[in-house]
Amino acid sequence: MRLALLLAACLCSAAAAAQLPPIPPTPREPGKTALIDPGQQLPPATPARAASSVFHGVTVADPYRWLENPHDPRVQQWIAAQNAYTEARLAAMPQARAIAARVRQLAITSTTRSGPTLAGNTLFYLQQTPPQPQPVLIAQAWPEGAAKTLVDPNADHGRTAITGYWPSPSGRYLAYGTAEGGSELTTIHVLDVASGKTLADSLPWAGGGTTPQGLAWDADEKGFTYVRFPPPPAGREVVQFHAALVHHVLGEAAAKDVAVFGKDYSRVAEYRLLSSPGAKQLAVLANVGDGGPAELWLREGDAWKQALGDAADVRFAGWVGQRLYVASFAGAPRGKLLAVDASGKAGEVLGGQREGALQQVAPLGEGFLVVRSWGPDWWVEQYDHAAKFVRRLPLPAHGSGVGDIASEAGQARALISYSGWTTPTRWAEYDGNSGRLKTVFEVKPAADYSKVVVQRIDGTSKDGTTIPVTVLSLPGTTPNGARPTILYGYGGFDIPVKPGFIGPYLAWLERGGVLAYANIRGGNENGERWHTQGQQLHKQNVFDDFHAAALALVDSHWTDRAHLGILGGSNGGLLMGAQIVQHPGDYRAVVARVGIYDMLRHETAFANGAYNVSEYGSIGDPAQFKATLAYSPLQNVRPQTAYPAVLMTTGANDPRVAPWQSRKFTAALQNASRSNRPILLLTRMNAGHGIGAPFSQRVGDTAIGLTFFAYELGLDVEK
Repeated sequence: MRLALLLAACLCSAAAAAQLPPIPPTPREPGKTALIDPGQQLPPATPARAASSVFHGVTVADPYRWLENPHDPRVQQWIAAQNAYTEARLAAMPQARAIAARVRQLAITSTTRSGPTLAGNTLFYLQQTPPQPQPVLIAQAWPEGAAKTLVDPNADHGRTAITGYWPSPSGRYLAYGTAEGGSELTTIHVLDVASGKTLADSLPWAGGGTTPQGLAWDADEKGFTYVRFPPPPAGREVVQFHAALVHHVLGEAAAKDVAVFGKDYSRVAEYRLLSSPGAKQLAVLANVGDGGPAELWLREGDAWKQALGDAADVRFAGWVGQRLYVASFAGAPRGKLLAVDASGKAGEVLGGQREGALQQVAPLGEGFLVVRSWGPDWWVEQYDHAAKFVRRLPLPAHGSGVGDIASEAGQARALISYSGWTTPTRWAEYDGNSGRLKTVFEVKPAADYSKVVVQRIDGTSKDGTTIPVTVLSLPGTTPNGARPTILYGYGGFDIPVKPGFIGPYLAWLERGGVLAYANIRGGNENGERWHTQGQQLHKQNVFDDFHAAALALVDSHWTDRAHLGILGGSNGGLLMGAQIVQHPGDYRAVVARVGIYDMLRHETAFANGAYNVSEYGSIGDPAQFKATLAYSPLQNVRPQTAYPAVLMTTGANDPRVAPWQSRKFTAALQNASRSNRPILLLTRMNAGHGIGAPFSQRVGDTAIGLTFFAYELGLDVEK
């Protein structure tokens, strides 16, 4: 499920002419074992075993398929050996101690807050005080009341995470979800906010992982509708398909909950539930899998009516009073707002597209706020009850990304969350009458970020598309052609790469390193067309865009191929895998987290792969199979190739990307590479995709990644 440069025509020829010099083959037998110790240079052996599949008449070998079964004792032994090998190699890197210490120091900020939600003049949010393992749930009378802790999941040292929370219309009750060990599979609980008492209601299988959680209260607060997978037979694990909306009455057993919508909607159904003020109306945005347009359904009594279908290309919506404002991208690549009334009739609100791509809509007084973006720039606009433009809010013009907006219809004040590359999370209270913006909460960082220099360069992708890249450095770190540089990208599922606080990554800049962030296609920074140009048959555009960003860093003399590292996770892990096999000589080091590398088996042998078909396309289609086979990292590993240094991480409980994806790709690269650079895999046994990861895991992952980059790219840790 969904889960963030310069020169034109000469780029391709320049890239071909400027590959790293060949590295002499390491005199070893591929996969030959050695004792695991800090000085070990050889990875554990991974034998190839005969296996293959036939797609559209094409036979595709799969010699590491045996690594897919986590219950096989040989696989368990292999995971343990790879972990020991990785840990030994990382421990032997001289930068490890200094970087880990500085990363932890920078991560210990003041208290952080996230996810503000208003209901009944009560503000609900998550709060975490590092190094507290997990955030706690807070309620606070808005705007001046005292904060009260409602839920603290830290009794088991971070294993339990809060996955979502939904206050009732008056704020009397709060439903919240929890999941264990990174699995994301949610159980919903309910508490009385005033007393703090947890009710007996406990509702398992409430979404998470493959399909998102969701909940909408009834107007009388006696029950609610929520997302649930079909309950499994006794003693069996839940199958994460065929999610439906079921209704629960407070005090009743979960077994009595009945489906009210979506029982036969789709095997890969996803739902977003949207309640109007006072829960008078309920709308559902229903998706068939990830990354596609939603259908809009409205509840009428006990019946449901489809208001908009796929043709409207709906991506998000929000209530403004009792009118639902819907972002439609049909014939409008940057998006247009439609107002949908109770009968399902839709009409345009703003008269077509405006500057920037629509990202969010929220009520304010009798009007509304709209969040827009263009590339790395984000802003907020205010409109009155007649949809007339009032003003652009006085937020930073560049270098900041807008987060959650907490507001209620009829109230002229809203709480706006934002952060920037050098600015930790801030909450600003906005007065729609006066236009004043007042900071009411801000995270105090552990160091001074004010001197960080933010610049922008552009790259040109293979088809001529301009790709923005944001470059961060400290004064004195100027382009010299050899700066140790980390480039981050994502490129998929409508998810933008927007400015966000760099936090512990200041440790990299302090030592003379450079950070860069690419806005490549597949995200929605420039609207829906930017997304679709990186989907399905056009996925190669994403990889070309990122490579163009990398070449822009080289051509603008920030770095060279010997000092360039790249970073990505999940869909961004697929991006990393494609860069490794398509341009092995253009990167010195790669950190790929929870990535997809066997695209042919992702769809056919893992639950979430079916949900991803709307984004990646199906290999059941001959044209899509051909395009996928051409870029799928695992199938494009070539023997006796000088691959860059690679560090992969995965979680044994990951519901979004199968851990065997990383196992198979690691094995293939280890046995194929003729360079002496390490190919490492770290499997966290009590973790998932990273959603809900405890503080220590997040800090540890950052420290490990920066240690690896520092060692491979030659960062001066003594600075």
